[in-house]
Amino acid sequence: MSDLYKRRSFMAVLVTVVLLLGALNGFAQYIPEEGSAELSKNHRKKRPVEMDPNLPNVLIIGDSISIGYTGLVRTQLKGTANVIHNPGNAAGTTLGLEKLQEWLGDTEWDVIHFNWGLHDLKHVTETGENSNNPNDPQQADLATYTANLEVLVQQLKATGSKLIFATTTPYPKGVKPCRLPEDAVKYNAAALNIMQANNIQVNDLYRLALPKLETLQRRRNVHFNTAGSKVLADQVAATIQNVVLQKQKI
Repeated sequence: MSDLYKRRSFMAVLVTVVLLLGALNGFAQYIPEEGSAELSKNHRKKRPVEMDPNLPNVLIIGDSISIGYTGLVRTQLKGTANVIHNPGNAAGTTLGLEKLQEWLGDTEWDVIHFNWGLHDLKHVTETGENSNNPNDPQQADLATYTANLEVLVQQLKATGSKLIFATTTPYPKGVKPCRLPEDAVKYNAAALNIMQANNIQVNDLYRLALPKLETLQRRRNVHFNTAGSKVLADQVAATIQNVVLQKQKI
């Protein structure tokens, strides 16, 4: 067998292996690792969660932060509740107004754990693209965010579900697209006023994460590492479980 033939045979085998690994990798990504920070990229590809008709239904509405911890929450509440995340990324309140009724569907939700804010406060260009310039406008300025959230809260209250609002998680300076750390405080304050006025329970993830950002969050990033998603999931699961148990006692 000539050297040229050997090289061609080797290359053919190598290409086959690479293609096979790529296919297997694609299959593995069909159901992303539970709790993974990469979950948001593949969230729309997940298989539907099996709903146990004997368990209460819990809907988590939120952005990629919530997508990162929902799988862990589902695992912790297995046998206690059906935990579903809205399809994809709930992003900002503008998308929420557009999609909320679709996300609610015709399911009777016992508990809805929700958040908007992290996308609203980010800076965007005039055409709506992500911006790293703090002088560019925000996706929804504070007044718009407040008005949108008030409408969304009324729509959520109309479901009759027990509502839990999660505060927007903190982040360091220098994240991209541009988000000023102090804006998380301002947007949370506005949201908390709405929740208080409507007697809605608050899950303060901002306060939970703030002292531990250096160890729980990626560097110059709004997203959390595996340990960070676990910390968030623990508190979300515990909060939801307490509400479920309280409803069962009534």
